[in-house]
Amino acid sequence: RRISEDLGVGAVVATLENHHNFAWRIEREDGAPIFIHRKGATPAAKDVLGIIPGSMATPGFFVKGLGETPDKILEHPSLNSAAHGSGRVLGRRQAIKTLDQEAVRRMLKKQGVTLIGGGLDEAPDAYKDSRQVLAAQSDLVEIWAEFKPSIVRMEAPRGKSLGKGT
Repeated sequence: RRISEDLGVGAVVATLENHHNFAWRIEREDGAPIFIHRKGATPAAKDVLGIIPGSMATPGFFVKGLGETPDKILEHPSLNSAAHGSGRVLGRRQAIKTLDQEAVRRMLKKQGVTLIGGGLDEAPDAYKDSRQVLAAQSDLVEIWAEFKPSIVRMEAPRGKSLGKGT
């Protein structure tokens, strides 16, 4: 809400939280608890809405889960989960050592992305192509909407930000 106010955008019509590093408790039909631990994964149960981000410069997606209802979660091979993001092709240290800071800044500017925080470890070239990742999950989620980054705020190693923020 603060960002929309700062940008002078009208009322927020919807919000969506995306849990991706957590343990989720559900109950089987007999009432026995089941704990699903999702590390880097997002819920994708039937009709559950989620967000699968891209990178600083590649699209992210609002998705709707195609999995089973919670009572049948064990029948779905993914345990009603989908990848939370594009996934890395470069580790954080490798990205910092190999990517060129000025080249990343130029690329972001050319694509119209305002970066207010984020380091080379989060640069677009450190990630897989988000459209390919979504295509590989077409049996887990349905794309509801696609969004292109225009203002990006990510955490950067101390003193290593590419953007205006910290």
